[in-house]
Amino acid sequence: MSQGQIQIPLKEYLAITTKQCSNWSFTQGLLLGQISVIFIIGCFIKFFIFGETPDSPSHSKYASAYSPKRSRRSSNLRKKRSSVLRNPPPQTTATILSKTYYNVHSHQPESLDWFNVLLAQTFAQFREDARTDDAILKSLDKILNGPQKPDFLDSIRVTEVSLGEDFPIFSNCRITPSEEDPGKLQAKMDVDLSDLITLGVETKLLLNWPKPMVAVLPVALAVSIVRFSGTLSISFVPSPENSTGNTTLTFSFLDDYRLEISVRSLVGSRSRLQDVPKIAQLVESRLHSWIDERCVEPKFQQIVLPSLWPRKRTTREQGRAGDVGEESGTEGIRRRPTSSVDL
Repeated sequence: MSQGQIQIPLKEYLAITTKQCSNWSFTQGLLLGQISVIFIIGCFIKFFIFGETPDSPSHSKYASAYSPKRSRRSSNLRKKRSSVLRNPPPQTTATILSKTYYNVHSHQPESLDWFNVLLAQTFAQFREDARTDDAILKSLDKILNGPQKPDFLDSIRVTEVSLGEDFPIFSNCRITPSEEDPGKLQAKMDVDLSDLITLGVETKLLLNWPKPMVAVLPVALAVSIVRFSGTLSISFVPSPENSTGNTTLTFSFLDDYRLEISVRSLVGSRSRLQDVPKIAQLVESRLHSWIDERCVEPKFQQIVLPSLWPRKRTTREQGRAGDVGEESGTEGIRRRPTSSVDL
């Protein structure tokens, strides 16, 4: 080896060479990674952000040529989406009873005390609303003097209204198979109301023959419901089985219900007849007929149930009173006092 040259041991030379190669490999990998990231970001910006819109001319030019393919793709997509929602097994009556641990043959009847409390609060609020601004008097006057009023009656004036002070009591609730369809369930419960609900009116009977208003007979009548008791039957009718396409709640009373009323009457202007028995019998017969024709088996009443799926427009918030629709910009959201009860 010539003079001036530095002699380096073989081991140190190999170590330096290996270190330089490793540094160069790390630099190559770093550059390759950065280039790959930049390439991916560029493709994303090009095809997803600055791509052509569906309404562009180039897209509409070839829209007709690829419309069958798009329709097949959309149908396949709908099939995939529908397959995501799993179809549960059919819920039969036996399945519902087994999963709720209810035996229709051995289960004890329920007292429904909690339901009576909620219903009593509802009735109390209804009576309070009826007294506000004489709302019930205006409604009764509109109904009694409506177009269905017979010609032999003069205008009817309401003289007494009492909505009562007590509340109906439900008890002895039990779930039984339906008598018409054993595959369906129905709830039967006893209801008892002992109160004094009164409606008093005054009018005149008009004799219009042989000419209008030949004779006039003043009549005063007051009808009070003293007690009502019976057995209430409630059942659900699902939407697939209902002709209206909605889920409904049906209710009716058994024909062994009990209705006790009190009728006070006053007929005439000078020599008045008080509490005529025939009038009391006629009023009681009409009340029974009215109930029988509407909600006594086999007749029943249907109530369409609203959708129970939670929605924004039916949202309420406890703690504050007033309408917050204008403040929050959302319609239908209201706040009410904490003293009110959700029913």
